[in-house]
Amino acid sequence: MGQLTLNNVVKSFGKIDVVKHVSLDIADGEFVVFVGPSGCGKSTLLRMIAGLEHTTGGDIVIDGRKVNDLPPVKRGIAMVFQSYALYPHMSVYENIAFPLRVERAPEEAIREKVEAAATILHLDQRLQQRPGMLSGGQRQRVAIGRAIVREPKIFLFDEPLSNLDAALRADMRIELTRLHKQLGATMIYVTHDQVEAMTMADRIVVLNGGYISQVGAPLELYHKPRNTFVAGFIGNPGMNMLPVTCLGVSDAGVEVDFQGQRIVIPVEGRGDIVGSELQLGIRPEHVAIGAGDGRMTITPSVIEQLGQQTIGYAPLPGREENFCLVLPGTRLISEEQPLEVGFFAGDCHLFDGAGEALERRVDPSNMKTPPLPLSA
Repeated sequence: MGQLTLNNVVKSFGKIDVVKHVSLDIADGEFVVFVGPSGCGKSTLLRMIAGLEHTTGGDIVIDGRKVNDLPPVKRGIAMVFQSYALYPHMSVYENIAFPLRVERAPEEAIREKVEAAATILHLDQRLQQRPGMLSGGQRQRVAIGRAIVREPKIFLFDEPLSNLDAALRADMRIELTRLHKQLGATMIYVTHDQVEAMTMADRIVVLNGGYISQVGAPLELYHKPRNTFVAGFIGNPGMNMLPVTCLGVSDAGVEVDFQGQRIVIPVEGRGDIVGSELQLGIRPEHVAIGAGDGRMTITPSVIEQLGQQTIGYAPLPGREENFCLVLPGTRLISEEQPLEVGFFAGDCHLFDGAGEALERRVDPSNMKTPPLPLSA
């Protein structure tokens, strides 16, 4: 079993609250990712679960047992750090076996567990080598193997792929996902990389300023972000935000004024937003060329051609943020050339003055953005 409950957990350093009243339930066998910008409290929260940081308030419960005062070794967890923390003078076999030797396990049990972990991690042919002879990805697998042999209730990963290059990170994401399916263990993974979060997690916990902004499945957060922070953080590039004025609320949705155009956004409205300024959100990949319920002219100042995609960034008058659009890689656009773009109401998000989302009525399978032609 590896069920975890956080009840109103708080962590303070002096007068500074780093983790603020976090409550969360993680089921046995779940792969949960903590994601957020640097300084949001995600690594501190993980270290409290591990027992490496004391809680200032609240309870941490593993399988129904409060563990606040238990040392890490008695919590039934194993942690994989950002740095590999391997012993350079020991072989791969001895690095993996080290926690079992500390526990004075029988030699036959050590051999069986190390060889089983090595088979899972494809390290069978590396057991007699030292860490200096391995690649970065292989070293990280050794660190994971050292965690596996302890047979923990919960695996904790603190940005384990951040030291790897892009290709190795992609490979390790696949390996970790396979490992989770094979072991069926509870895994909690900390990262600032939302691509890792979206591709690996059963559920994502988005942290901001020590608080939980939203918890949900990856596509739930993508299609129905709870606030402007989650909307901007989940998705790459982030969501465009455009100012609009609320003209009225009806059964059809919320009618807004966007640059003189009246558009009805299919969201749940409230009477108190009529006449107020709202934020209309549209993802860059949902921007269309020369089509849509709402239209505007932009002038891209920077264009990134990535092969599969072409990304354009255009400054907007009076705003610090660029307007971004994502097109197929074969779609040709030019820098400093005016371009008419549009968006469909069904693709839009709407946020009130406090940055909270108005509930969308649109089924993601019925998004309106049409396929774009392959060439200009």
